[in-house]
Amino acid sequence: MMNIEMISSPKLWGDKRFHTWNYEMREEFGEKVFKVMLDAGFTCPNRDGSIAKGGCTFCSARGSGDFAGSRRDDLVTQFNKIRDRQHLKWPQAKYIGYFQAYTNTYAPVEVLKEYYEAILEQPGVVGLSIATRPDCLPDDVVDYLAELNERTYLWVEMGLQTVHESTSQLINRAHDTQCYLDAVEKLRKRGIRVCAHIIYGLPQETHEMMLDTGRAVAAMDVQGIKIHLLHLMRKTPMVKQYEAGLLRFLEKDEYVKLIVDTLEFLPPEMVVHRLTGDAPRDLLIGPTWSLRKWEVLNGIDGELRQRDTWQGKYWRG
Repeated sequence: MMNIEMISSPKLWGDKRFHTWNYEMREEFGEKVFKVMLDAGFTCPNRDGSIAKGGCTFCSARGSGDFAGSRRDDLVTQFNKIRDRQHLKWPQAKYIGYFQAYTNTYAPVEVLKEYYEAILEQPGVVGLSIATRPDCLPDDVVDYLAELNERTYLWVEMGLQTVHESTSQLINRAHDTQCYLDAVEKLRKRGIRVCAHIIYGLPQETHEMMLDTGRAVAAMDVQGIKIHLLHLMRKTPMVKQYEAGLLRFLEKDEYVKLIVDTLEFLPPEMVVHRLTGDAPRDLLIGPTWSLRKWEVLNGIDGELRQRDTWQGKYWRG
């Protein structure tokens, strides 16, 4: 039976009470590193009919790459445009090429090599982060990812969203949780870092159901986590679910407490890539408070301080 590893004094990562992506990058590379979001023009087996149709009900027309470069541009042009825009905020930095939109291993390995290598060749790029589905990792692709992992800093990001199969059916995820676990095992056997994406606020999920998903990720052999707030966007299939009364928007204070509850049981070494996010203002239906991202992040920091708690305080080691 596992014991709770109770840490009696606050653990800090820089000035934060959780293991931030920014802290990890500075530890790894000694300077600021930011992700450059790319749209390589892929599609998704949950859209083209090979596995299902319609996509996940929350997913936007841009395949959750709404802030990525435009697929009307070639990858290097996208990279340069997004990099230069982010340099306005961080003038001195290195870069992770982030293949974000749609399913970025859903192509022949020769195509993946062409795209990934083009970004690795750009000055200042120190690694890649590749977003994909657990059912799109054939052996030849994993072999190539393992080879990449030997010569650059690599993350594979996969959307779990929830461990509850009832919710999975509601959101048309089109893979089960065991598929996800199998993919994690396959990647970890080759030493590849995995970042799990989960969503809080999915249709008909209770507070405890959301925390069940967080606890499941805490117990997985994954090295990073992204916790997303559900954003309802126009022209997504979830709009119909919202109109049918299947979806309730989380309140900001409720979300902040959920995040802190989750951080308390995450392993201290797990890198937190994201704790909230926003959607394009012109597409967002709700919750509208999510547009004030810094208020949410400040609220999380404040809740951690008020509770005198931190990531891993109640980690079950």
